[in-house]
Amino acid sequence: MANFTLHTPSTAPEGARDFIAGVEKKMGFVPSLYAVFAENPTVLNAYTQLSDQLAKSGLTPLEQQIVTITASVENECHFCVAAHTTISEGQGLDLTVIDAVREDRPIADPKLEALRIFTKKVVIDRGFVSDTDVDAFLASGYDRSAVLAVILGVSLKVISNYTNHVAETPVNEAFQKHAWTPKSKRETVAA
Repeated sequence: MANFTLHTPSTAPEGARDFIAGVEKKMGFVPSLYAVFAENPTVLNAYTQLSDQLAKSGLTPLEQQIVTITASVENECHFCVAAHTTISEGQGLDLTVIDAVREDRPIADPKLEALRIFTKKVVIDRGFVSDTDVDAFLASGYDRSAVLAVILGVSLKVISNYTNHVAETPVNEAFQKHAWTPKSKRETVAA
């Protein structure tokens, strides 16, 4: 685990202690990602603030999960795909849509598929999407505000996905039902 501590309320630095204690009280456990983030309270705070802002971005809860899971699939983040699938299930979101995103296959709804494709292009092309890509996204029914909301969601996932890569964050038992293995690792095991 690259020697990162999974902090608890008693081990977390002062600036993260109250947050970690509050999450543990609310959820009954501390998600491993937050436990790792606690090492740097500023990063924990930044992540949670960005997450709060994504919720206010104009994207529906399902659209937010499409963005975050698509980015996590592209970034091969085992933790975030499992956690966001569990969150989606808890929110009563359409798991057939979520499963399509997890499996990197088309979503039946054309507008949601346009969101998945655009998010994927933002991640793969590191933001250098073409005018044609933006126009196709806009033609599907989204507006320029949604373009920026996708970038916000991708930015949020860069913080968590990259942290999980470096820290080799273990997936909490609460998220195990939706455990996910990146395609590249599935292919390695199959070989």
